[in-house]
Amino acid sequence: MRILLQLKATVLYQQGYLFPWVPVFFAVGIGGYFVLPQEPGLVSYVLLTCVAASATTFAMRWPGVWSPLVWAVALSVSGLIWAGGRSHAIGTPSLAWRYYGPIEGRVVALDRSASDAQRITLDQVRLNRISFDQAPERVRISLHGGGIDLKPGQRIMTTGHLSPPQGPVEPAGFDFRRYAWFKQLGGVGYSRTPVLTLEPAGQSSGDLLVLRMRLAISERVRSRLLGDVGGFSAAITAGDRSAISQETMGYLRASNLAHLLAISGLHMGLLAGFIFSSLRIGLSLFPALALRLPVKKLAACGALIVASGYLVLSGGNVATQRAFVMVAVMLCAVLVDRRALSLRAVAVAAVIVLLLRPEALLGPGFQMSFAATTALVAVFGVIRENEISLGPKWISAILGVVLSSAVAGLATAPIGAAHFNTLAHYGLLANLLSVPLMGIVVIPAAVLAVVLFPLGLDWVGLDLMGFGLVWILIVAEWVTNLPGTQGHVPTPTPWILPLLAFGFLWLILWRGRLRWAGSVAIFCAFVSWSLVHRPDVLIAGTGGLIGVMTNEGRALSKSKGSGFVARVWLENDGDGANQIAAAQRWPDEQGKLRFIDYDNAKIIHVTGKQAAQSLTSCSVKDLVISAVPFALDGPCEIYDSKRLLQTGSLALGPKGIVTAESLSGNRLWNRKNR
Repeated sequence: MRILLQLKATVLYQQGYLFPWVPVFFAVGIGGYFVLPQEPGLVSYVLLTCVAASATTFAMRWPGVWSPLVWAVALSVSGLIWAGGRSHAIGTPSLAWRYYGPIEGRVVALDRSASDAQRITLDQVRLNRISFDQAPERVRISLHGGGIDLKPGQRIMTTGHLSPPQGPVEPAGFDFRRYAWFKQLGGVGYSRTPVLTLEPAGQSSGDLLVLRMRLAISERVRSRLLGDVGGFSAAITAGDRSAISQETMGYLRASNLAHLLAISGLHMGLLAGFIFSSLRIGLSLFPALALRLPVKKLAACGALIVASGYLVLSGGNVATQRAFVMVAVMLCAVLVDRRALSLRAVAVAAVIVLLLRPEALLGPGFQMSFAATTALVAVFGVIRENEISLGPKWISAILGVVLSSAVAGLATAPIGAAHFNTLAHYGLLANLLSVPLMGIVVIPAAVLAVVLFPLGLDWVGLDLMGFGLVWILIVAEWVTNLPGTQGHVPTPTPWILPLLAFGFLWLILWRGRLRWAGSVAIFCAFVSWSLVHRPDVLIAGTGGLIGVMTNEGRALSKSKGSGFVARVWLENDGDGANQIAAAQRWPDEQGKLRFIDYDNAKIIHVTGKQAAQSLTSCSVKDLVISAVPFALDGPCEIYDSKRLLQTGSLALGPKGIVTAESLSGNRLWNRKNR
């Protein structure tokens, strides 16, 4: 009885501080949907809807001390239903086999692949011997054969290879099929033949007109600012990263400055803040207006209009949409005389983003953006509420920048490390030297360029913006070349990051001494992360590569080929070596067949048809992996390319052989359901 009374008192104490928990429990339901091993059927959705409706009715009909717990149930179940509905609504056909032949479609997106090749996305796809209603909604092709200057809306044709979106490169790894499902990509591939134009870019839909406008802005910027500076400028103004070299991208990633390329919270916030401050100060200079009009609210309206235009011109990707929603919520709070920067405002923004794109919850962009914003609002809220002084104004401004960078960096570092397996040791230094310049020089200069464009004087703003970006690129290269600038960490097990997020949120959102229990969850998450055991053996889903853990790190069976798989394996191990170095850890090459000892047995890698012909026998404990269809008389376990097509990638460890398909489950985006 005493325990119930204490629990009741604890819940009552939280009254008035519970709204920020709304997106948390909604996200719990969304996350629950994505970890289900089986796609829920119609009966399951009906039952879940009844549970959500009953819980909502109960909480509204009998509000009281226990209603927050009932609301938590209702929100969690609603999140699962909402994510499932979105998954069903967005689904489109996908290829079920590898395709080679003519590919025809309309260009709807242009970018560059990781190998720096031009890449296009096509809709209205037509493929040979595949009916139009069975063809993928969209396909993405990397172009290696040269051709023409492509424009959005242009209808083209080429001959190329397409394959279904592939599953995880290792069990429990990132599932590209799920990503492609929500992008409506039914096929990915490449072409080595020239591209032919069937129809020029004519009248197009609104989205393609916006894309053309973005590319025109990018060309205008890059005609004035050359090289990587122009590419950087195009990225932050029009969302076009295609002109940035891979070397410069490496510098920005290693120095933790790559976030400056993404049009996200920083850019949207700086732009909206600059416009809001400029309009408010400008209108206040006229007493007749300042005394009669709500200057602050007019400035908020102007900033909201400019932010909306920036959303459209930047391409409106998920990160930009998320940033715009957060800025819009805060500006609307100004319009209704509420505090703009509060945990309630962040919670409203999170709910809106999750309603629009529930799948965004799984991406690093959503996680890092809201982690940084929540941490900043919480820390500066404590400073404000406790009237903590940061010193004189000139010192407080500097300390504010340092504190903001430190808080945001600490909040996002674990998430970045979990997704990208790297830690930028001098990231705080690089951001302190670069981020203030974005707000003081780059963003105002971009606005100045837009204002002067009708007069043909936009070069003034562009040159000023280029000066700031040159400095940022110099900082990125300098920090990258510092000794020990980058660390590598292994990928955590799937439950560690949610535990870390829960502890982080509990520490911030809960009221009372019990909030410190969140630090226990954070501590347990980091300890578990430090004890992560990577699979002893990894086998690619094509059979083209094997990686075995040794005392020196993971040894790879080949020094070239399956480069993407090799890079992901090594990154997930927290290993900074490249594929060539990792292949040197493998025992001396034995010709076409590759052998390595594992757990009192032998793993044999058959790399091609000639190797398959040379292997005539095997022992009972041998494990044979073949990149080609293969049959062998013997008691050994054989995984050839046909069998691996069904199982996906493999992992070997203390629990035996684990397949990617067994962990991926039977979901909408898997081949089982197509």
